Amino acid sequence: MGTTSYVIAIGSNRRGRNGSPEAEVRAAIRELGAEIVSPILRTPPLGPSKRRFANAVAILDTGEDPPALLRRLKAIERDHGRRRAQRWSARVIDLDIVLWSEGPWSGPGLTIPHPQFRLRGFVLDPLAQVAPLWRDPISGRTVRQLRALLRRAR
Repeated sequence: MGTTSYVIAIGSNRRGRNGSPEAEVRAAIRELGAEIVSPILRTPPLGPSKRRFANAVAILDTGEDPPALLRRLKAIERDHGRRRAQRWSARVIDLDIVLWSEGPWSGPGLTIPHPQFRLRGFVLDPLAQVAPLWRDPISGRTVRQLRALLRRAR
């Protein structure tokens, strides 16, 4: 397999070994080795968490297939102190594969595109800043169009 591109959503709302949530996001970006990265945005929490999130997206070019990249992302999360707990609880770091340049993919524990990304402003807002024309392989809409639809729905 040659090099392909992935969109990785990165979020944190708890201090960790690297410092503030923003520092955790910056450290994860460095560990990923991504060259295209959105600005870090502060966003309200989703679900029961009360802490605001630091969110960004990175576009990562790699020769890894989806399961290999998922393993690497989970290792980075563990290195940052991430522990699986209550859904939507406070977390030091959260790394999700959102899109892949090869289109849809599904396997144990992973579905690409991320099933909820079209409904998440904290993914679409930063992604629209770095890849507004990337198309959702399911709907055929661009990130810019998905973001506009989400904003109208709010």
